[in-house]
Amino acid sequence: MTTAARVLGMLAERGETVAVAESLTGGLVAAELTAVPGASNAFRGSVTAYATELKHDVLGVEETLLAERGAVNPEVASQMAAGVRTVLGAGWGIATTGVAGPGPQDGQPAGTVHIAVCGPDGTGKSAALRLNGTRAEIRRESVRSVLGLLLDELLGPTRAQDTEQNGGN
Repeated sequence: MTTAARVLGMLAERGETVAVAESLTGGLVAAELTAVPGASNAFRGSVTAYATELKHDVLGVEETLLAERGAVNPEVASQMAAGVRTVLGAGWGIATTGVAGPGPQDGQPAGTVHIAVCGPDGTGKSAALRLNGTRAEIRRESVRSVLGLLLDELLGPTRAQDTEQNGGN
């Protein structure tokens, strides 16, 4: 079972939903989720805010944050996840922002990616990734990573207990 299928299954069982805000992945996270039969039970929709100003205008990312730090920033990812959750009326929001390459952006080298999850209580988690590979590989790994981060959040503290009981794997 794919991570997308696991995530959607867990959300549907709980009666919860997810929305996606994407930049460098350009719709690939939404495509991965909608490839799962029955995705509409938990997937609300997505916003591909590729242009920096859309991150502010559509998703509500602070304009000063974007001006001072650029779009490739962990706080931008967190605000994107929170913003898409609100704009699309979902319980969970996930986001990707970064540089797929081939060259740098906002002073950040290709492979610099930030992902985030925002949960129903408005709190969340973000992660910074330093990825190698082609543009396509960086984008694919970003999709895998953000869905994995959401899965970890959905599993919550039970995952740590399961890992401990199974010898750390």
